[in-house]
Amino acid sequence: MNPQAKLIFTISLLLGTTVTISSNHWIMAWAGLEINTLAVLPLISKSHHPRAIEAATKYFLVQSAASALVLFSSMTNAWHTGQWDISQMTHPISCLILTTALAMKLGLAPFHFWFPEVLQGSSLLTGLLLSTAMKFPPITLLYMTSPSLNPTLLVTMAILSVAMGGWMGLNQTQTRKILAFSSISHLGWMAIITVYSPKLALMNFYLYSLMTMTVFLSLNSMKALKLSTLMTSWTKTPAMSAALMLTLLSLAGLPPLTGFLPKWLIIQELTKQEMALTATTIALLSLLSLFFYLRLAYCTAITLPPHTTNSMKQWQTNKTTNPMMATLSTMSLMLLPISPLILPTI
Repeated sequence: MNPQAKLIFTISLLLGTTVTISSNHWIMAWAGLEINTLAVLPLISKSHHPRAIEAATKYFLVQSAASALVLFSSMTNAWHTGQWDISQMTHPISCLILTTALAMKLGLAPFHFWFPEVLQGSSLLTGLLLSTAMKFPPITLLYMTSPSLNPTLLVTMAILSVAMGGWMGLNQTQTRKILAFSSISHLGWMAIITVYSPKLALMNFYLYSLMTMTVFLSLNSMKALKLSTLMTSWTKTPAMSAALMLTLLSLAGLPPLTGFLPKWLIIQELTKQEMALTATTIALLSLLSLFFYLRLAYCTAITLPPHTTNSMKQWQTNKTTNPMMATLSTMSLMLLPISPLILPTI
C-alpha cells in the first residue's frame, strides 16, 4: 500500500476514535464510528486476495447495520425525551436497540458470527487493529451509557460470549481464528461487569489489549498463521517463543500473571453484587478457553524437534525483532503486583 494512503487511513482511524470517545452528542459519536469503519476497510482489503475482499465486505455490512441501529436508537430516545445527550439515554426500547447495536459492533454473542471470518481474511497487523483499537469506541459508548443499560440482557450476552468463544475455539488450527474466539470470550468478561463497575470493564479492556498486542506482534514476527508453523518456531526464536507461551497463559487468566488480575477483580465484584452463581458459571466456562490457550502454549514451546509435524521448516528465518516486544511482554506478565495501586481507583 502507498505510504501516503496508509498515513491517511491511520490518521482517519485516530480521528474517528477521538471524535467518538470525546463526543456528548449521538450524531457526533455515530460520525466517529462511520469514519473508523471507512478507514479500516482499505486496510482489510489491501492484499487483493478474494478472502480479504470477502472479509472487508462482511465487515462493512455488519458495521453499517450496527451504525444504523445506533442512529435509530438515539433518534427513538430523542423522540421520546427530547435529548440527544449520550448520558441521557433513558428510554427502555432505545437502550435495548443500543445494546444490540454495540454488541454487533464489538462481536458479542449472539452477534459474533462475523468476527472470526473477518480476522481470518486480514493480515496479523490488521487483525490486531480490529481486535483492540476498533473495539475501543464501542466499549467507550457502553461505558458512557452503562447506568441505562439492561443488566439481565448484558449478563446473558456475556455468558453466551464466554461459552461460544471457548467452545468454538476448541477445534481451530488457524492462529487468527483462535485469537478471534479469544477476543469474543474476553468481551464476555467486559460486558458482564459493565453495569456494575464500568471502570473495571475499561481496565479489563486495557489489559486485554496489552496482552493481545503482545501475542499478535509475536506471531507476526514468527510469521505463524497456523499451529503447524508455530510448532517449528522454538528453534528459530526460543526467547520469543517462551515469552509468547507465558503471554498465552496470561490471556487465559492464570496466576501470578497479569491476566489473572481483571478476572479476579470481576469475580470479586460479582460476588459483592450477590451474583455468586453467575461468577461461578463464567469462571467455569472460561475453562473452555483455557484448553485452547494451553494447546497454543504446548505447540509453541513444548513440542520441541524432532517431532511429527506436516509443515516444512522455513528456509530463511526472519531475525527482525520489534523493540516494543520486550516492554509489552514484561507488562503482559508482571503487572499483578500493582493491583493494590489499581484497587482504590476502581
